[in-house]
Amino acid sequence: MSAACSRSSAPAVEGSNPGPTPTVERTSLGELPDIDTDALLAHVKELSSDRYAGRAPGTNGESLTVAYLVDHFRRLGLKPGNTDGTFTQKVPLVGITATGGPLALVKGGAKDKEARRLAWKDDVVAWTTRVAESAAIEASELVFVGYGVVAPEFGWDDYKGLDVKGKTLLMLINDPPIPDPDSPTELDARVFGGRAMTYYGRWTYKFEIAAEKGAAGALIIHETGPAGYPFTVVQGSNLGERFHLSTADKNMGRVAIEGWVEFDRARELLSWAGQDFDELKATAATRDFTPVSLGLAASLSLKNALRPVESRNVLARFEGRDPAVRDQLVIYTAHWDHLGIGPEVDGDRIYNGARDNAIGTASILEIARAYTKLPTPPRRSVLFLATTAEEQGLLGSEFYAHKPVYPLAKTVAVVNIDGLNVYGRTRDLVLIGAGASELDDYVRDAVGEQGRVVRPDPEPEKGLYYRSDHFPFAREGVPALNPEEGTDFVGKPSDFARRVRDQWTEHDYHKPSDVVKDDWDLKGAREDLKVFMAVGYRIAEADRLPEWRPGHEFKAKRDAMLAREAQPASREQTVNTR
Repeated sequence: MSAACSRSSAPAVEGSNPGPTPTVERTSLGELPDIDTDALLAHVKELSSDRYAGRAPGTNGESLTVAYLVDHFRRLGLKPGNTDGTFTQKVPLVGITATGGPLALVKGGAKDKEARRLAWKDDVVAWTTRVAESAAIEASELVFVGYGVVAPEFGWDDYKGLDVKGKTLLMLINDPPIPDPDSPTELDARVFGGRAMTYYGRWTYKFEIAAEKGAAGALIIHETGPAGYPFTVVQGSNLGERFHLSTADKNMGRVAIEGWVEFDRARELLSWAGQDFDELKATAATRDFTPVSLGLAASLSLKNALRPVESRNVLARFEGRDPAVRDQLVIYTAHWDHLGIGPEVDGDRIYNGARDNAIGTASILEIARAYTKLPTPPRRSVLFLATTAEEQGLLGSEFYAHKPVYPLAKTVAVVNIDGLNVYGRTRDLVLIGAGASELDDYVRDAVGEQGRVVRPDPEPEKGLYYRSDHFPFAREGVPALNPEEGTDFVGKPSDFARRVRDQWTEHDYHKPSDVVKDDWDLKGAREDLKVFMAVGYRIAEADRLPEWRPGHEFKAKRDAMLAREAQPASREQTVNTR
């Protein structure tokens, strides 16, 4: 049925440097079980219905979602994914609902003191990760720290040795944009990835480095272009209950106040402090930048309602056939959660999350069903992992990556599905983070069988590689794949992909209007899911593990992990041969 696979002649990922594909006994796409888009759509409609109330962790919507997934995995005949004999992994969270006052700012001394306030919700969105009934910054010196980046490998330090303990930091989103000296209209790909965002550009990094520096607070100036979403998304995602992983120190190592400032209000604030935003931003994009004290004292207080929640990841295992490697796993991930009940928009408060990410969750159910139709299981096992609290900062996948049910050294690869093409067939498939690992080659080969090509992220400046559930695995060294819909739609105008993406971001992303639409066309989704099925199956059949590309930032961690895994076996072998 299957034949030995030689190196495919399918097109490589554009802009990547492919290496040799691992040898694999390859079953063609045509021989693999088909994808049932009617079943897929039925799952999406159910999971995104009002009955599930937006699938927020710690709600009845979670209970219904988990029960639905467990029931369907059990019906398919998959084994419980947890080694304790259940289909779930407990994820301890704490929900924090903050009520805040305005951001109060004072300038000058006793005789010439001036004061201004930025309104809660409209001008500033702030929260705390500290598990406490209150949090505050009080008369904290406000300091502009540029992009808030410390990157020794690029000779970059936005703090320049300044002691920011007790201060509140105001910073820009994304990476510093460094012009290419050979082509000044382009960004230098050798520094901060050029157009592509590095982790230094992510808001999560900004808050992490602020905590490491001992700051009291950290506020990011919101800009829609660099952030990749409008300020309404910041409001919708952060004004209700926010979840955090429960930690031993109750997150007291984090800054007291984290948040965002609306762009126009930030410009006005800087002008009031005697600074020009455009000039500051231009200076911040140079290595000579030094922090700027704004001469303002900032105060903001929060009252917190705390709710401990035991949320759940859902896990189901499809057993591999080869006793020698069935303890190794390929993992398919998709987050089951969304935002629950939130601020009212056009009379609706239920954030149904059809594309984000009921359709991804439905996808792993449908791929799991397809695996059960294989004439012969793959050599390695396959784990289907539906994670909680992705919308709260990848918490479910982060918890698994730090407390894995199966060792990460035995985790061969991760294929993440966050969203899916609902607009019809495409001539291509986009890989977020293309060029990172040999997983690209598996995608290239499968897509090539469909007469399509693979393209890199068309919007690398948005840092999408750091924004979904594959990333905690990648950060721990596991090769991880984050595919997205193509951009070259069959029978559509050349700008169709950009128009529908912009429309989605502005009107539906993290809004109640993210529901199943009458005009959905899942023909492209069917082709993409067939690729994802083939990729996981072929990895599970391969004669060796896929690797990161030489020089990739996570390769050293993976190499060290595999070396540690090999040591006990080597010692045992030495003892047995004496």
